[in-house]
Amino acid sequence: MIPFSPPRIDEKNIEAVAEVLRSGWLTTGPKTKLFEKEITSYIGCSSTICLASATAGLELMLRWFGLKEGDEVIVPTYTYSSTGNVVLHCGAKIVFAEAGPDFNVSPESIRSLITERTKAIMSVDLGGFPVDYDEIKSIINDPEIRFLFCPETENQEKLGRIFYLADSAHAFGARYKDEMVGCQADAHCFSFHAVKNLSTAEGGAVCMNLPEPFSNDDLYRSLNISSLHGQTKDALAKMQKGNWRYDIVEPGYKCNMTDIQAALGLVELARYEDETLKRRREIMEMYHDLLKVNTWAELPSIESEIKTSSFHLYMLRIKGISEEQRDQIIQGIFDRDVSVNVHFQPLPLFTAYKERGYDMKSTPEALDLYKREISLPIFYDLSDEQIQTVCQAVVASVESVLN
Repeated sequence: MIPFSPPRIDEKNIEAVAEVLRSGWLTTGPKTKLFEKEITSYIGCSSTICLASATAGLELMLRWFGLKEGDEVIVPTYTYSSTGNVVLHCGAKIVFAEAGPDFNVSPESIRSLITERTKAIMSVDLGGFPVDYDEIKSIINDPEIRFLFCPETENQEKLGRIFYLADSAHAFGARYKDEMVGCQADAHCFSFHAVKNLSTAEGGAVCMNLPEPFSNDDLYRSLNISSLHGQTKDALAKMQKGNWRYDIVEPGYKCNMTDIQAALGLVELARYEDETLKRRREIMEMYHDLLKVNTWAELPSIESEIKTSSFHLYMLRIKGISEEQRDQIIQGIFDRDVSVNVHFQPLPLFTAYKERGYDMKSTPEALDLYKREISLPIFYDLSDEQIQTVCQAVVASVESVLN
């Protein structure tokens, strides 16, 4: 069976983790701090904090901005549950936006949904292909839209407009207009989960780009406190001579990254451009070449004049099929010993969201995309021969269902 997306694990990863274990320091420490600096340098953002997950980063940023009950956040219908769940954790209301033809959120849909209760907009670089950042920012900065904004906290007053939080979980290494994704929104959250291009087993990072008068360094220090129970000192600082006393300045969370995780991240970041992204591009281009001859195949966007994907997901669509036919095709592919997946079920299809009154009536394009989508395997060690096997299984299964 060809797997879907196993992590890359070799002797470099193993030795990096062993080095941390031998050091005797396992939690947040020098490796994590170095990983944060290396990410900031790679992305070109103002500051970076590494955390236990991208989800934790999303929620910390929304809470920092003062999101509360009665507020609204515009969220893509077509996304993973974490994007919506963090809004509900804060007690706010999700307003679901429609998807465009590349799976990403439609800027026009965003504009139509903004009200005086809108406090934040969250976009998602689905599959690693960047959203239309400039279009979304031009909406946020439109004088009429800024006039609608009703600040209620100090940070909202200082920003003076809707907060732009990018769920860039899939997009580490993607590019938008010659910049790395991670420099465009007020903050970007990346995921380093086990199935991501760059994995720390679990983990994530927030890259910060808040404008003046904010200090992104001050925000970094604030998030360190929020992510560690509200403590003013982390474990490493408390270990220094006579430095045991600390304060709790807020009832914070526990979502810091460990040095074990950061050690994995440092190995992967060092070889990310020249090895990981290079191979993932090759795999996607080979899929394109092998599948484009089929009239039923709708191939995913991976590059345009201003955007380059991180090549995280190969999100194939089959033209003109029903959800039931898609499921039959998937079963046929599995029967041919190839693992595939679906990214994603739009959030209003889930019980937790249905029970809160959400449905798909206002986002039919997202529903159509979902019904026809199949994600193909992509991982560093996937061989050219296996890629051919995957495509043969896909073609055979599609044609058996359509004919």
